[in-house]
Amino acid sequence: MDNTVVLFPSSGVGHLAPMTEFAKLLVSHGLSVSIVVLPPFSPFSTASSVNNFISAVTSHPSITFHHLPPIPVSHSPLPTSKPSRSPLLPLFLFLRAVNPYLRDLLRSISQTSKIRAILLDFFCTEALHVAAEIQIPAYIFSASSSFIIAYFLYLPTLYNEITEHFQDLGETPIHFPGMPPIPASHLPSAVQMHDDIYRTYVNYLARLPESKGIVINSFEYLESRTLKTISQGLCLQGRVTPPVHCVGPLITGRAAAERHDCLAWLDKQPKGSVVFLCFGSMGRFPAEQIKEIAIGLERSEQRFLWVVRSPLDTENMFRSAGDADLDSLLPAGFGDRTEGRGMVVKDWAPQVEVLNHEATGGFVTHCGWNSVLEAVCAGVGMIAWPLYAEQKMNKVVLVEEMKLAVEMKGYDKGMVTAKEVETRVRWFMESDGGTELRERAKEMKDRAAAAVSDGGSSHATVVKLTGEWKKVLADIVQIQCG
Repeated sequence: MDNTVVLFPSSGVGHLAPMTEFAKLLVSHGLSVSIVVLPPFSPFSTASSVNNFISAVTSHPSITFHHLPPIPVSHSPLPTSKPSRSPLLPLFLFLRAVNPYLRDLLRSISQTSKIRAILLDFFCTEALHVAAEIQIPAYIFSASSSFIIAYFLYLPTLYNEITEHFQDLGETPIHFPGMPPIPASHLPSAVQMHDDIYRTYVNYLARLPESKGIVINSFEYLESRTLKTISQGLCLQGRVTPPVHCVGPLITGRAAAERHDCLAWLDKQPKGSVVFLCFGSMGRFPAEQIKEIAIGLERSEQRFLWVVRSPLDTENMFRSAGDADLDSLLPAGFGDRTEGRGMVVKDWAPQVEVLNHEATGGFVTHCGWNSVLEAVCAGVGMIAWPLYAEQKMNKVVLVEEMKLAVEMKGYDKGMVTAKEVETRVRWFMESDGGTELRERAKEMKDRAAAAVSDGGSSHATVVKLTGEWKKVLADIVQIQCG
């Protein structure tokens, strides 16, 4: 029987991608991997986005994808009337509802393979009891940073200590162990009100310590203070903190079958001269904000490559209001006036390839953790423009702790002005402070490469983990032979 590790990512390619990269590492160390694929769950994923991603990974024979069946409408746990103020509550209900299918799948895999461990996305803590029932060692996998794990571990304590609504506390600093103070307004929407949604969120997170360990897509040098704080048990009260294992950075580098036009355009630009603007697969702006960005970029007189997605739906920030019509979204004559120094790409660009192109000098980003790590690995400094989820917290750490980014002011006020875009882009590309930031980013690139090289901190962690999982099999074989 194969020696298998099962990976269970949450909904969305942003969770599936780093787990798949980890799967490739496990395979390189002699393990087989089964990845559980959830049925589509709006707004976090679509069948097409997940299937397109999986199709690029099928060349790995030791990685198998198992699709869970859709939940019958008659058994759906999702609310049918008033929508939740946070998308996480329906997500939690959805993940709980798929547990019977996960249980059946694990039993099926066990018929032909020896499951040595299951890694659960940090949103999938409800599956811990499924793993315990089948006697499979369960680990938590974080597609986000270690400071988000510190936040998760400490939040149950904070829930009892602060009973006010965070949404009423404005910029009041909230203190978490191992992190810079976070303004109350920058905490995720799920905890902004001290209500049933916040309590449900806390109840899910309170199960994290039940795991055998926490595997994080990060590396020690990048988050040394936070990792030390977690390991010392300072984020939990009265409970033992599971071991923490940094195995990153895990980066998905998928070259397209055909080279994107934007890369040919970058080939013609001077080294380190282009500001790249891209806000993730769910990052959308109102039409008015798109015009402000355009005006600011034009006035900055800097070279830019900008990915423009269709405006957001006024009732759902994750849903498109239609196809992007660049002629109507951008100011009249914008393309002509910026021709040669600017390029606008509709909907998508090969982000990893763009960041690693020698012409790219800066990155205006929504601060999603995958994008942050891609910039770190490319040695590109960032201008932080967070949009949703934990991204505002990421911004604080990037700017104040890591000093790998400068913030785009006004992101939390509903509108970033053209003047701010112009000022921030100019500062980043022309000032001494911007130069120092870009140099720090280049230094961190070397640290990231060292972490995953032979003998590096993350490489050593992967060797240790895979050795432990394979040792379980060796011990069983020895007992049976004895």
